[in-house]
Parts: sequence; C-alpha cells; structure tokens
Amino acid sequence: MTHNLVIRGQSLMRLALLSLQSLVLMPLLLMPMIANAADQDPAVAWDKIAAGAMVLDVRTPEEFAEGHLANAVNISFEQVEEEFAKRGIAKDAPVVLYCRSGRRSSIATEALVAAGYTQTYNGGGYSTLVEAQKTPAK
Repeated sequence: MTHNLVIRGQSLMRLALLSLQSLVLMPLLLMPMIANAADQDPAVAWDKIAAGAMVLDVRTPEEFAEGHLANAVNISFEQVEEEFAKRGIAKDAPVVLYCRSGRRSSIATEALVAAGYTQTYNGGGYSTLVEAQKTPAK
C-alpha cells in the first residue's frame, strides 16, 4: 500500500514538473515566431538592410512598379515560401520584408518562419520605411 502511494506520488511529481517545464519553455520556443510577425520597427529594418539583408517587397507587381525600396526583390506574399525554396535562399539569410501596411509582410514573415527561415524581419509598410529613411537618426 505504502509502495503504491510512493509510486503515485512520484508519477504526480513527474507530471507536475513536465507541466511546469512546458509552461516555461513553450513561450520561449514561440517567441521568435511571435516577434517576427510583429516586428515593424523601421529603424531596426534599416539597420538590417544596411548590414546586407535581402530586401523583399511582398506587394503586387503593380504596387512594386509604382515605387519600391532600392535593391528590393518583388515576390507576392502568397508565393514567398515557394519562391524562396525555388531560388535556394538559405534558411539563415537575413531578410527584411515589407508591403503597404505591414499586414501582408506579417503573413509572409510567418510563412517563412514556419518554413524554417531564422533571420526574417517584418519591416512593415513601404511609406513608413521611406519616411524613416529621410529622418535623421537621433
């Protein structure tokens, strides 16, 4: 009887430790995905671009033709994961994504992160990035 209580107690203790461990570790594992989708700090985006990150415009070809950031590559947000694979872009290549408002670049960032890309940054909206480029650093 006592032996059974000890075994049950040990089992409950293991279960409690596993539960606690997942409560602590799960947010840490999900944080990069959450942070990548929400990024949108133009100063950080420009720092990454200055350091050599690929600049990815996920708007339509028509929007891209109306104006885009220098050296930007245009890939539709719906096709970004497929195109990256087709072009053989390394999973650790730094990439700054943008669109008109940040919504489509957020979707594309999430798709790339889910596909294993580790250096993605959602730069947000095109006009915000252009305006931030004109503003002197403080």
